[in-house]
Formats: sequence, structure tokens, C-alpha cells
Amino acid sequence: MVIEWSQKNGDTTSSDRPRVPAATYVRMSTEHQKYSTDNQLAVIRQYADKNGFEIVRSYADEGKSGLRLVGRDALQNLLSDVEGGRADYKAVLVYDVSRWGRFQDPDEAAEIELRCKRQGILVHYCAEQFANDGSMGSSIIKTMKRAMAGEYSRDLSVKVSTGQANLIRLGYRQGGAPGIGLRRQLVDQNGTPKGELARGEHKSIATDRVILIPGPEEEIRIVRRIYDLFVVKGQIEVEIAAILNAEGILTDWDRPWTRGTVHQVLINEKYVGNNVWGRTSFKLKQSHVRNPEGEWVRANGAFVGIVPVETFDRAREIIAARAERLSDDTMLEKLAAVLEKRGYLSGLIIDEMEDCPSSSSYSHRFGSLLRAYALVGFVPDHDYRYLEINRALRRMYPDLLAEIIEGLQSSGGSVSQDRETDLLTINQEFSASVVIVRCLQTTTGSLRWKVRLDTVLRPDITVVVRMGPGNLEPYDYYLLPLLDMHQAVLRLCEFSGLSLDAYRCETLARFYAMAARRPFSEVA
Repeated sequence: MVIEWSQKNGDTTSSDRPRVPAATYVRMSTEHQKYSTDNQLAVIRQYADKNGFEIVRSYADEGKSGLRLVGRDALQNLLSDVEGGRADYKAVLVYDVSRWGRFQDPDEAAEIELRCKRQGILVHYCAEQFANDGSMGSSIIKTMKRAMAGEYSRDLSVKVSTGQANLIRLGYRQGGAPGIGLRRQLVDQNGTPKGELARGEHKSIATDRVILIPGPEEEIRIVRRIYDLFVVKGQIEVEIAAILNAEGILTDWDRPWTRGTVHQVLINEKYVGNNVWGRTSFKLKQSHVRNPEGEWVRANGAFVGIVPVETFDRAREIIAARAERLSDDTMLEKLAAVLEKRGYLSGLIIDEMEDCPSSSSYSHRFGSLLRAYALVGFVPDHDYRYLEINRALRRMYPDLLAEIIEGLQSSGGSVSQDRETDLLTINQEFSASVVIVRCLQTTTGSLRWKVRLDTVLRPDITVVVRMGPGNLEPYDYYLLPLLDMHQAVLRLCEFSGLSLDAYRCETLARFYAMAARRPFSEVA
């Protein structure tokens, strides 16, 4: 597809023509220092002088991530002024498309520009190589740029997460308070100690690392006493908290003890020297998720433990056995009582309730906290149903793949399957992969799909199975050729443009025809 690029006009200013009032918006995230607000403003001012704009107001979000609109006060003020009739300008000058944000849904960035246009205020991207004139070419390029901006953040998130996981496996601490009885030790790249970090202090050299070391002996005795009271004396968490508070003993945050804080000491593996990371995640600032224990990243014996492993294991056995004595109905009744009392549920709230099993007990018994929430009729602020849908699609995948292989063979093609990657090789001529894509439904009822193509295996053909509303059965299929994209992510609507409809098919007949080397009309 050839796109005609619009050329920017030259110097359109005229000494006798009034300049158009304009506002500027700049944003700098902490991850991308090269996009400093000063550099952005220099380019914007040059563009304004060249194209007849007079800057009358400026908005700046400094040190703000572009993943969400939340927390970006300047952008929210801009939109409020525009839609509230307080804007004394006719245009908004922005450095480039990504400055609106690196949203995972490119429609969010488009919505910001649309809200300005509805009020008669045009947006100009001063550093882009296209004119934002509403032409077909500029619209296509903008859509691609928005998708690329979101994909850049996703790719960066994956790289950062992988790097953090590797450091965890090497035994280094990745943030968070050390906890009572422990301290943070700064070491250099060779593991040589450089000093202890106080509360609020951070490393200043990129190659330095942080490990945990035993803290003051007095705090170590408190931790060991908690385990002794629980394992040997048979005291429960609320009783232990009462004992410590009665003696005037405070937590590492100088606060009274509660059932939850005692429980956290009893279940945290750092006290036996294990380095564990990834219990929860907040990827791309979209939603907090409690990860299954099998997905945690760990390095056993990374630090010097202050509690014997046998004592720690015994404490976990007691906690697990305590929950096992309760029936499912009883546990759910207790959870429902907490919901009725507090009006909300979270892991911390559950752990703080005296007459209720721990959050980890609910997760173990019912498979996940989300499942337990659903059984008592609680719906979190964020919609986590996609986790259950993804599990169902993973279970569906082998059957669907076997059905496609059978169809290829019955059409006369030969198929071999790589058992590790599920990559199909057809007639020893071309490779294919099958991707099942979850269906998303917008508030207006429109259907959306986000397809991630395999950029590692790079199959010649990708069979995209788009699931229908409810994600119970396929909606239709796409046959996509190998696309030359570094991080290939396609976002599809019910009727997708950019020539993708040329590859859409309501059945797999076209694919089977390719495998059988027969005309499509014969197989269809």
C-alpha cells in the first residue's frame, strides 16, 4: 500500500496577517528523559513562529507517565478549559503523537484529540513528518503512531519485568521495605558491601544492588518470638498482636500490631532467606492482579535467614490446616460477613478480620481470590474476568488446533506439529500458527480484538480465531501473512480497514485450499 505523504507548508506567516492564538501541551515521563519539556517547547515555538501561531497558554505534565489519564493534571486542565469554554486559543500545539500518551488502547489518544476538535480547536503535531489535516494519509499514520506508542510501553514493560526477574534470581532485592528484623544492604557489582540503607534512602549508582541482611538483635528476637508464640504456644495472630501491643512493642513502621501485620510476618519467606517477587503485578498501570504462586519468581537461600526453615514450614502448615478444618460453605459465610461489614473485599481487609481465614487460604481453597469474591457476589472495581476467560481459552486451544489439523489433512494436505511451540508445517512448504483472540465488548456494544503475532517463530501464515461475544465459540477467522513488524500487534474491530479485510474468511476453506493446492471454490 502506497501512502501519499502531505508536505508541510513553508513559511506561511505574513506581516499583515494576525497570528492565531495557540496553547502548548508538553509531557515528560520519568522513563524518557530525552523528551524534556524544554526540548519539546523549543520545537513547538519554532513551529509556531513558522506557521503563524502565537502561544498564549502552556500546559505541562512533568514526570508523568503516559499510560493513563489519571494523575496528569495539566492535560485534564486543558480538556476542562476546552470543554468549559475557557480556552482563549484556537489550536493546541503538541510535540508528537506520543505526548498525548502511550495508551494501550489507541482510541484513548484519539479521543483526546476528538474532544478538542469538537470545540473547534485543532491539534498540530509539531515534530511529526505529516500534516494533521484530516486526510486519509494523516489519519492512517496517526493510527499507526498511536498503536506504536502503546506498543513501545508494552515492550518496555516486558523488558523491565524480565530484567527484574533476573535480578531476583541472582538474589538481589527489588524494592519494598525490608520488614522488622531485616535491613537493606547496598553492595557493588562484585557483591562487596558498601553500607546499610536507611529508610527512604536509595542506591545512586546503576550498577549497585541491594540485598537483605539481619537487622538489630532486638528486632530479630521479636520476629522469632512471634513464630514461637504461634508454632509452640498455639497463639493465633490476634492474640499475638494483643501481647505485643500490651508490652508497647511497635512494628517497623512504629505502629501497633494487628492481626494482618502478624500474619504477614508468619507467611513471608524473606525471614528464611528466600527472595520472592511477583506475588502481585500492576503492569502498564492497568490493574492490580494477584498472580498464582506458580508464577512467582524466587531464589531460595538468597539471604541470611533469621527464622529456621523448619519453624517457618510448620507455621504455614498450621495456617493451611486451620483453613482445611472449615467447609467451603463456612468459609464463604465468613467472607460474606466481611463483605457485609466492610462493604468491600481485598486481601488486606480479609487478613485483618479476626474471625476469618486468611486471604491465602481463600486463594488456595477456591483457586483464586477472584473466584471466592464471585461466590459471595462481590465485583472488584477492576474487571478481572479476563483471567478466567484466558484460562478457558487455553483449555480450548488443543481441541481447536486438533480440529484445524484434521481439516487440513482431510483436504489432502500433510501437516506436522511442533509439540513445544505448536507451530504447524504444511506440505513441508510453509509454516502456520493458530492464535485464539479474546473478544472485548465496548460500552456501546461494539466488538474489539487485540491480536499479537508471533515475532519469534515468525510463521508464514497466522490463523487468527476471533472469539465471539461471551468467548464461548469462534466468531470468525482471519488468515494473516507474515507481516514485517518488530512488535506485531493488530487491533481489530468488527469491520477492520487497512486492507485486512482481504484476508478475512468466514470458514477455514481458503486455508484448506492452500494446503490441498486446489482452487478455493472446490474446497468451499
